[in-house]
Amino acid sequence: MLAIILALFIVVLDQLTKVWVREVFIYGGEPLAVIPGFFNLVYVRNPGAAWGMLGGQQDVLILLSIIVLVMLSTFHRRVLNPTLDHRIALGFMLGGILGNLIDRIKFGWVTDFLDIHIGAHHWPSFNIADSAICIAVGLYLLSSLWHPQHPLKNEVVD
Repeated sequence: MLAIILALFIVVLDQLTKVWVREVFIYGGEPLAVIPGFFNLVYVRNPGAAWGMLGGQQDVLILLSIIVLVMLSTFHRRVLNPTLDHRIALGFMLGGILGNLIDRIKFGWVTDFLDIHIGAHHWPSFNIADSAICIAVGLYLLSSLWHPQHPLKNEVVD
């Protein structure tokens, strides 16, 4: 139940922030500096996946998203422990995938708006759904360090 509640929270937060960005900002317009030289808000349309990969391949990205959602929903017990951290990771992953899937189906692109600069490096713009997916993957991988019977480990500890 926790995973479903978190997924719904992520989807609602993601969609509300994207609606706000589309209403307040001009597509391709000047970014709004929140922390000058580090963090901006900007309206970007991403027709691809992370870093623009598979740009313009919306049918493929929609199909992949649906396949991953079905697989996670069906097989999560085989790859996740019934622990709090894995339920949180599942909720964040489902919410992130659904948030971006809604945009892909509705618009044919994903609304990105979080814009980070670290020194001379400019990170590609992203959104709440992207953040949730990254947090979920990171939490899942880190948890492999503290769960003795983590599905990523080959051995079973008695």
